[in-house]
Amino acid sequence: MKQTLFLHRWPVMALLLLANGVLLANLAAGDPKSWAAITWLDIAGEGGAAFLSLLWIGLILNSRPAGRVTRFLVAGLTAIFLAYWQDVLDEVIALPATTAWDHWLESGAMPLGMILLTLGIYHWHREQQAITVQLRKRERIFREHRRFDRLTSLNGAPYLREQLAMELRHREQPVALIMLDMHCFDHSRRLLGSADSDRLLQELAELLLLNLRHNDLLCRYAGDRFAVVLPRTGHALAQALADELQQAVASFAFKTRRGETHHVQVIHGLAVSFQDSADSLIARANRNLLQARPDQPRVA
Repeated sequence: MKQTLFLHRWPVMALLLLANGVLLANLAAGDPKSWAAITWLDIAGEGGAAFLSLLWIGLILNSRPAGRVTRFLVAGLTAIFLAYWQDVLDEVIALPATTAWDHWLESGAMPLGMILLTLGIYHWHREQQAITVQLRKRERIFREHRRFDRLTSLNGAPYLREQLAMELRHREQPVALIMLDMHCFDHSRRLLGSADSDRLLQELAELLLLNLRHNDLLCRYAGDRFAVVLPRTGHALAQALADELQQAVASFAFKTRRGETHHVQVIHGLAVSFQDSADSLIARANRNLLQARPDQPRVA
């Protein structure tokens, strides 16, 4: 909590300064009302609204990173808080009839705050839509959490076989399987060390996942080998998607803990089937992957 609020210290400081500035302005311009002249029900209502505004600001700052959405939400709630804060102070401090700035603060800050809050909610909605797209890509991955690979949080070979068998039951539609293998990963592991090479696999998994379609499934088959299931996908489209994944990895610049850049490449083997068993389709994809290795002769 303290660390999060420290990251947002400038909005917090601005809020405190504005609240204290409004209080000092009221004290300087007016006189405290007598107890009999105070409407406590109004104080409870307006003070409760001001308190809730502060509470919402605290929740937002404690749960969100800095950014446009956070700025709009906090700015809008701050303006709403100041309007309610001035309402509360009006109940306990009598200002001269010639004073106009308090009316401007009450009447102007509220609509301004609502506009800023609306902008924040709009951009938050756009943000949630983008997050939902990524979560949908992960939906099939997270169905069976007991089989997660601890390093990459992907499912493994047993889950891959189950999902392939399920897709292959729909024999009217083709199913494509891409096997992806890091080229010379043993050399990368020796060069990077265990910690960085593990992190490389984690980031590679995230990169592949971001480049998949909604219904595609990514699994960690074994070691540095990943498997991608492409439902209802023919050979031409599957080949294009495999090439895109290979290009995405080729453009990926992994940063080591020492700040060095390490580039990696993957090779792929593709198999498409209407009627194969899951094991047969996996075997063909693995065989095509081995044939795609630079150090292996091409087999017609």
